[in-house]
Amino acid sequence: MKEIIVPELAESITEGTIAQWLIKVGDRVEKGDPVVELETDKVNVEVNSEVSGVITEFVKEEGDDVVVGDVIAKVSEEGGATAEPVQEEAPAPAVKSETPKADPAPKVEEQSASKHDVVASPAARKRARELNIDLSTVVTRDPLGRVRSEDVEAAASAPKQAPVPAKQAAPKAEVTEFTKPVERVKMSRRRQTIANRLVEAQHTAAMLTTFNEVDLTNVMKLRSERKDKFMEKHGVKLGFMSFFTKAVVGALKDFPLLNAEIQGTDLVIKKFYDIGIAVSTDDGLVVPVVRDADRLDFAGVEREIANLGKKARDKQLGLSDLQGGTFTITNGGTFGSMLSTPILNAPQVGILGMHNIIKRPIAMPDNSIEVRPMMYLALSYDHRIVDGKEAVQFLVRVKQLLEDPYDLLLEG
Repeated sequence: MKEIIVPELAESITEGTIAQWLIKVGDRVEKGDPVVELETDKVNVEVNSEVSGVITEFVKEEGDDVVVGDVIAKVSEEGGATAEPVQEEAPAPAVKSETPKADPAPKVEEQSASKHDVVASPAARKRARELNIDLSTVVTRDPLGRVRSEDVEAAASAPKQAPVPAKQAAPKAEVTEFTKPVERVKMSRRRQTIANRLVEAQHTAAMLTTFNEVDLTNVMKLRSERKDKFMEKHGVKLGFMSFFTKAVVGALKDFPLLNAEIQGTDLVIKKFYDIGIAVSTDDGLVVPVVRDADRLDFAGVEREIANLGKKARDKQLGLSDLQGGTFTITNGGTFGSMLSTPILNAPQVGILGMHNIIKRPIAMPDNSIEVRPMMYLALSYDHRIVDGKEAVQFLVRVKQLLEDPYDLLLEG
């Protein structure tokens, strides 16, 4: 009999939850065949069988938490499924001719012992016997817990409560505090990890948020002018995310502390630009990373974002897609958000929040009023290493680059 165990998944992943068995008991598997899908805090991974044979038992069921090295299934290397083991019946015990009778003695001894354990004066014990009072039920005022005769007298004169029927003595406790219908669902491992990391970020970082607004007139005009040729040439749509990604990279080059992280008492200032793009999935938020965004043109950024988004929705992201980001962009505007304060994606020290585009009347430099497509931007940052002045200037630089996207295209 061989065993299937949880293998080493990755350096930072030591546990997971069985999301789905890909085979059934009785199925034959070959070495290398996928047998189970594990949900980890980052991605779902398939575990392959290390042996060939027939699955005889699932040691762990779907929904069970497992760690590296746990046995999750057993495999018989025989040609067919093994028969279920037959348990031998234990010999029946000899039947006594006499019918056993309940022995009340232990109850009497227990009751006597409980009375004996009570610390009481001799006078109190005597008075309790006279009044037929159980000393274990007497409330005493003595700070040391010693029962005195006056305590027994008080117990005897206290009003007697009607005995409670046995069936009503211990009402069953409610499993929930709600009186109306609810549904209790176990949080997925990924959702638990998201919750823990977000709380950890708020407890660890000195997080602040600064806001600004950007006029997207020129971005929308440029997209309208170039979208058809862009699609024809590159095979991918020209969206907003490439503009924001390139604007962020440009601003990070001017304000490098937003592209850093804290390690102990050191600042690690990164000279590369791996930009995380938050993607919402049915299982929760994930942040795949666009590698070396500074070296990609607009088409390269759009192509990489589209590819990562599809992999996220299809649950095909690998660990390498999620690790090592230096700065994050999140777009709540796709869901209609007008304004928000995004939470840092630790250990990063900056995250840019995009919001929905709203046409609003804007006062122009010549004092005229024009209706412009406006978006609020939010930059959350770690005040431990980023000062307010630098954070504000970073956001202003992003605004400038977006409002003059022709220069952004040339620089990109």
